[in-house]
Amino acid sequence: MNPPFASPVVLQGHGLRLEPLTMEHEPGLRAAAADGELWNLRVTSVPRPEDTAAYIAQALDMQARGERLPWAVVDADSGRVIGCTSYHDLIPAVRRVEIGWTWYARSVQRSHVNTAAKLLLMAHAFDTLGCTVVGWRTDILNLTSQRAIERLGARKDGVLRSHALRRDGSIRDTVMYSLLASEWPEVRARLSARLQAPSAPLPAGD
Repeated sequence: MNPPFASPVVLQGHGLRLEPLTMEHEPGLRAAAADGELWNLRVTSVPRPEDTAAYIAQALDMQARGERLPWAVVDADSGRVIGCTSYHDLIPAVRRVEIGWTWYARSVQRSHVNTAAKLLLMAHAFDTLGCTVVGWRTDILNLTSQRAIERLGARKDGVLRSHALRRDGSIRDTVMYSLLASEWPEVRARLSARLQAPSAPLPAGD
């Protein structure tokens, strides 16, 4: 049997540690979701506190099927869990992953965290896994996420109309973005410089 395209691995840098998600992260992830009551946001997938264990179990089940690779986002200094993120829609044949299922505690939003986590994930995708493209998708109503993805340097590919269900049962349009391997060196240099000398608060995002 061929080895999986992408396997759980710890990614660390820029004050963060991305740890492969396990049930041991449940208390920290529950606290991160409660920081700002993020489950009340219509356009995110943040679990309610009582649903955190089921949320992790679903992520691990998707990982077992090769559909997702989830991480807990941890502050490297304090060890505090501050959110989570994933690769998903992994397509080995074209060396493609998407980054999503991303959310952070309210107290670390508009900080360096989203840029730092995405830089770690993109570096692993392009430099280690040899991806040709990294993608993102987000709710058309989630303007904060769209701005954050665009600030990373991704290009908007288009909108998939009536594409998915929101948690409230309404049907959403999905905005698709991508970054090619040929575009990665310039993006890496720009984001690295931003982290070394941040000039303004940064939006949180998917």
